[in-house]
Amino acid sequence: MTHDVFPVRLRDMTAPALAALRADAPVILLPLGSQEDHGPHQPMGDFLLAEMLAERIARRAAGAGVPCLVAPALPFGVADYFGSSPGGMALAPESFRRVLGDLLDSLLRQGLRRLVILNAHGGNVPVVHEVTLALRRRDGVVVPSFYLWKVARQLMEKRLEGGAARFGHAAEPLLSLNMALRPDDVRPDDMPAGGGELLGLAVKDFGTLDFEGLSVEAPVEFADVPKPAIEAAWAEGSAALGEAVAEDLVAAGARFVAHVAARGR
Repeated sequence: MTHDVFPVRLRDMTAPALAALRADAPVILLPLGSQEDHGPHQPMGDFLLAEMLAERIARRAAGAGVPCLVAPALPFGVADYFGSSPGGMALAPESFRRVLGDLLDSLLRQGLRRLVILNAHGGNVPVVHEVTLALRRRDGVVVPSFYLWKVARQLMEKRLEGGAARFGHAAEPLLSLNMALRPDDVRPDDMPAGGGELLGLAVKDFGTLDFEGLSVEAPVEFADVPKPAIEAAWAEGSAALGEAVAEDLVAAGARFVAHVAARGR
């Protein structure tokens, strides 16, 4: 990508260039994602999608006069239900807690205090809360977390009538967003199989079995989880829907950045 009037990626900048911008108190976006199984039809690395959206948000904010920069994405999330999937790589909660804390401390040490996490992995949520709460107690700094897929679902639901069955892991909203932003990595001919069983009981969902209609907790991983949401999403997901939701997401994200910048003055 060529350098333009709005340099927004920290990885493309020199340290002196960032030092010169520091006086403007830019908002720093930290994308978080994962390297995990999204079915045979979607790429594993959703951290790339998070980084793409973060860059769009930063450019939109910068274009509106709000200084905003994007830190490199953290590609590994907290270990979840995907350890059995080939290619999945994750961090234990304590490891993630230390890494995230170190990254935020690095930015705070440089006097960059307007920080926003753009999270793209559900397993990160409780640890992100712990880390940011500790920062608030220690330094009085509030670091909000903008959960991309949660916000994207809310925005997509506004564009659909019903459609609740289309949402879930490896289904919407990630499916249409990948179709729009990473079309070459979506494989339409490879749909995942249905769910499995454990202890002679049908797998109901992540970590649960069905016993006489009751949910019983069990160490169930993604490969055994039934996938009706993926089937429902695949029938109606599209690049057009993904691009429209991405635009809504970027607009909302840029407005949130502006809000953070204004509150920090």
